[in-house]
Amino acid sequence: MDQAFQDHVAGGLTTLASAWAITRGDGVVLGFTDHDCDLRFDGIVFRADSGMTATAVQQGTGLAVDNAEALGALRDDSISEADIDAGRFDGAELRAWIVNWADVTQRHLRFRGTIGEIKRAGGAFHAELRGLTEALNRPIGRVYQKPCSAVLGDRTCHFDLSMPGFSADIVLRQIDDEGVMGFDALPGFEAGWFARGRLEVLDGAAAGLRGQIKRDEAAADGRKVALWVPLRAALAVGDRVRLIAGCDKRFDTCRFKFDNALNFQGFPDLPSEDWLMAVPARAGDQSGGSRR
Repeated sequence: MDQAFQDHVAGGLTTLASAWAITRGDGVVLGFTDHDCDLRFDGIVFRADSGMTATAVQQGTGLAVDNAEALGALRDDSISEADIDAGRFDGAELRAWIVNWADVTQRHLRFRGTIGEIKRAGGAFHAELRGLTEALNRPIGRVYQKPCSAVLGDRTCHFDLSMPGFSADIVLRQIDDEGVMGFDALPGFEAGWFARGRLEVLDGAAAGLRGQIKRDEAAADGRKVALWVPLRAALAVGDRVRLIAGCDKRFDTCRFKFDNALNFQGFPDLPSEDWLMAVPARAGDQSGGSRR
């Protein structure tokens, strides 16, 4: 804790307020404070008219999960119901400070984590805040399996998706009631090239959202693409999207489609259970018990 902040708190007469900063996955940063005037620090404007409040933060010295709650009003210019429905705040980073509003250089970061479940009712939202130790609840490790365990383009895959031939920016020409999207033809990209890949929306109401591609098919009038799960915001004809090549996690795909076999994160030579059972043995006892 900053010494100047400690001295201010120890002085007895304090000018303290709370401030919160939310950083969404699309890079948008929003600031809020319960002070009656806007505050500014770390390049963020913390708005005073947001109606944002937070309950007491529960923190421990061990590995227990820190958690808190945040309450606030839904507003079209800050946290809107449409953005919550679209998932723009899912997993967003949140930082909470106690700050001396008379001198914002004197402040203490009391909570850092992510936004969990969000509930909405009566024109307000109620958000669960998860501390950094929340990550300790997730199982981490590699699975001994034939398919690759990496995500295409991540730090274990190392493949550079910005290379030519592995993505295409294109304009949406049509979308039917089942969510199947129609595009102009994509010469140079064979049918199925983007299957199991990713669609990123570049503009429009759904800008910044992503979806996993289920089907990528050539059609008489161009290209048809369908997602596994519909986006949580509406797409419209004329919106620009980016299609990114897909990977089915097989070694041959890694080798021939991406020329990335050295970074393959699976075990392609792992024998199947049927093969293990089929191998002949000279021993007469096949019971599986110990041999003497």
